[in-house]
Amino acid sequence: MAESIINSRGIVEDHEGDNEDTDDSNLQVELNVFRAQWMSELKPNSGSNGGNRGLSSRAADLRRKQELAREEKARELFLKAVEEEENGAVYEAIKYYRRAMQIVPDIEFKINYSRSPDPDGGNDNDMDGEIEDLLAYFHQQLTLQDNSLKICVPEMEMTQMHISALPPEVLIYIFRWVVSSDLDLRALEQLSLVCRGFYICARDPEIWRSACLRVWGRSCTKLVPFNSWRDMFLERPRVRFDGVYISKTAYIRQGEESLDGFYRAWHQVEYYRYLRFFPDGQVMMLTTPEDPLVTVPRLRSRNTRVESIMCGHYRLSQDTDNQTKVFVVVSKRKEEKVAEYQRNSRFCRRNPAAPETEHSFHVGLQLSSGGRQSFNKLNWIHHSCHINYRSTGETVVTAFDLDQMYASFFFARVKSYTAFSERPL
Repeated sequence: MAESIINSRGIVEDHEGDNEDTDDSNLQVELNVFRAQWMSELKPNSGSNGGNRGLSSRAADLRRKQELAREEKARELFLKAVEEEENGAVYEAIKYYRRAMQIVPDIEFKINYSRSPDPDGGNDNDMDGEIEDLLAYFHQQLTLQDNSLKICVPEMEMTQMHISALPPEVLIYIFRWVVSSDLDLRALEQLSLVCRGFYICARDPEIWRSACLRVWGRSCTKLVPFNSWRDMFLERPRVRFDGVYISKTAYIRQGEESLDGFYRAWHQVEYYRYLRFFPDGQVMMLTTPEDPLVTVPRLRSRNTRVESIMCGHYRLSQDTDNQTKVFVVVSKRKEEKVAEYQRNSRFCRRNPAAPETEHSFHVGLQLSSGGRQSFNKLNWIHHSCHINYRSTGETVVTAFDLDQMYASFFFARVKSYTAFSERPL
């Protein structure tokens, strides 16, 4: 109950609000005391936690130093074992190997076997500079008109004219026949191993520049970021012409059920896709179940008469992410018109009617390198069929889903493709 007090004036005063204010002030005081006590209890604990952290960090540093010391000791023992093994002391080497692996079991994989630079051996850059100066010196000799300076010297005396008597311009023209219109730069590299003069002629910038123009056209007018035309041809992504790209697809297909319903056959299906590129932008594509040993020789010439082969053109495209893509458009060859038999006779055979539709296949591939070879893999990006109706001019596009049936193409070099030279570069 609320307490009421009558003052001297006879007015009743209510003290309930004063009591509530007093209780609130007491609670606030108790809360402040509790907070102060709690903070005082936390201060020594925080100091102990900091000390524990310092001790743990020092212990971790000590363990790290011990591990480094053990690894260094094991490394010394392992290298000592390698040295003993090279000297023929196999038993001593086994002892050192065992001691090293007892300290660090995987020490073999933690050792860097690369040789440290020899302080007395000079700088490699200086050696490269000397080689470049030597090449420039030989090139200057080849351009001189003095007959005494020859590209090479015969090993024995000859009564006939030696190839060294030919001027450099004639030799370079012969080298263009070696490269040929098929861009067989591999043969040019092998020819450069004959002698120093052939090496200089094989490094002629015009030969490599012509090869780059055949591959990339106007998009290779500048050398940047390559140092030479040869570096551009060897390092810039491109399709290869001295072989064929092969893709093998294999899957299992369920057959029909037997008449008595007792069993159902399963068939393993295998077939191949072949892609042959030419430097002039032409391409051949063939899908067949025949083995590569039978099919590859038939693709030697672009005028092959293999049935169901498709011919077309391709182009290279390099995106901003430095990924080179190959876009191919192929279609079946047009049927040859049947020659008129007995033109003036009433029994002459009419020409077959032209087809009302034209089918073309558009293929997108991504060029990449795998293993030791360069630019030897083509991954599928898209595959579609374009049907053009001549009567209406309408084109219907059907895109195929890329699944496991579209295996990547891998390059296989074929020596017979570049065995003959039809035209010079």
